[in-house]
Amino acid sequence: MTTPAPPPAVAHPVQLDLNAPLAVARWRVIGNPVMAIPLALYLYLLTIVVGVITFIAWFAILFTGKYPESMFGFAAGVMRYQWRLITFYLYMREPYPTFTLVSTTADPGDDPATFSIPYPEKLSRGLIFVKGLLVIPVMFVLMVLLIGAFVVMVIGFFAVLFTGKWPEGMRKYMIGLFRLSFRANAYTNLMTDVYPGFSTQ
Repeated sequence: MTTPAPPPAVAHPVQLDLNAPLAVARWRVIGNPVMAIPLALYLYLLTIVVGVITFIAWFAILFTGKYPESMFGFAAGVMRYQWRLITFYLYMREPYPTFTLVSTTADPGDDPATFSIPYPEKLSRGLIFVKGLLVIPVMFVLMVLLIGAFVVMVIGFFAVLFTGKWPEGMRKYMIGLFRLSFRANAYTNLMTDVYPGFSTQ
């Protein structure tokens, strides 16, 4: 009697990746963080708006079980923009991110840094009260991963500076760390009821 194969793992709705060459110009370890300053200021303003949207969405979900779709698209666009900025700031890619905010749930494919999150037709009214507590174990995992990320970033800095190339395994580590972080953020920002889990894949 053969053992039935286990069902395939279901992919998390929040998908994040980076499709860029490992090789980058050596000067970018200094140049990219400096050039990212205007982008960071813009992102700061966008995150303030997302904070207001999340507050409104909390009540919308409480009374209707739905996240306002237009607001959801804006919040998804800000998360996508944040990911693009992070990859540029950490000199993991060369193309400069535009200031355009793409308010779509599916990634438009116009940038090496990709981010997608489907719009949920229905969200749990009860979970909005406890998501902040439920995500605490994931935050502990992220804290441990961040310790490793500090070491990786130091090594990555000198690797790019002297060789013009990110070590592949280390860049995958960083992408995985941010993948889990963005899933946790989407969960606490009420954009999905799917628990972030602990996988960085």
